[in-house]
Amino acid sequence: MHMDEFFSRSEALLGEKTMEALRTKRVILFGVGGVGSWCAEALVRTGLSHLTIVDGDTVQASNLNRQLPATRETMGMPKVEALKARLLAINPEADIVTIPEFYHADNENINFQLSTFNFIIDAIDSVNDKTDLIINATRARVKIFSSMGAALRFDPTQVRVAEFWDVKGDALARALRERMKKLGVKPYKKVRCVYSLEQAVRMQDADRSADRTQTENHIPVKGSLMQVTAVFGCTLASQVIEDIRKNS
Repeated sequence: MHMDEFFSRSEALLGEKTMEALRTKRVILFGVGGVGSWCAEALVRTGLSHLTIVDGDTVQASNLNRQLPATRETMGMPKVEALKARLLAINPEADIVTIPEFYHADNENINFQLSTFNFIIDAIDSVNDKTDLIINATRARVKIFSSMGAALRFDPTQVRVAEFWDVKGDALARALRERMKKLGVKPYKKVRCVYSLEQAVRMQDADRSADRTQTENHIPVKGSLMQVTAVFGCTLASQVIEDIRKNS
């Protein structure tokens, strides 16, 4: 198959200049779970050629309901490697770099690399690490798009985009702002966030037949659905693509 045919539908809408920019821009994505994995696929299918994916987790049975690279065949594999195989099956010419690590504030290797990218996508869950990533990304003057909470929601039609300080009704955004206030820090530039207007279901109001004592890595399991997490991921990808389109 000729690559021009592969990208013909994208180019028909985005134009030649945007497609060329997609081939040259460098994006780093933190977290390739229920949100990040779909974001990665949307970017590569549209025409992005240089993508670095960062995640230290492996594919588990509990990922099968919503995470793109999770199949019976990939169980136990590092998520970044399973996703890389998927992305290269779509576009063998893509430059996919994998970092099988979690983002942590003390990971100087990853922090040092941030300024070398055109875009940073944040799809991680840890409040402390997410705070650090947002601060470091904006300090490096790299455009960052961040996912707020996608769990405990049913309705994908309520997914929205807003600047970080304008996100309302999201517990993760609230926790991030509280963390920043405690540390006496704030983003050095505006951060566009994907979030949901839908009020998250309280854990105790979830299916009462479920075992609410279930935990994963000692963290209470929060129910989540692909139809919501995938929309979060695709919306993140759309923010990057639209920014490239407007500036190419």
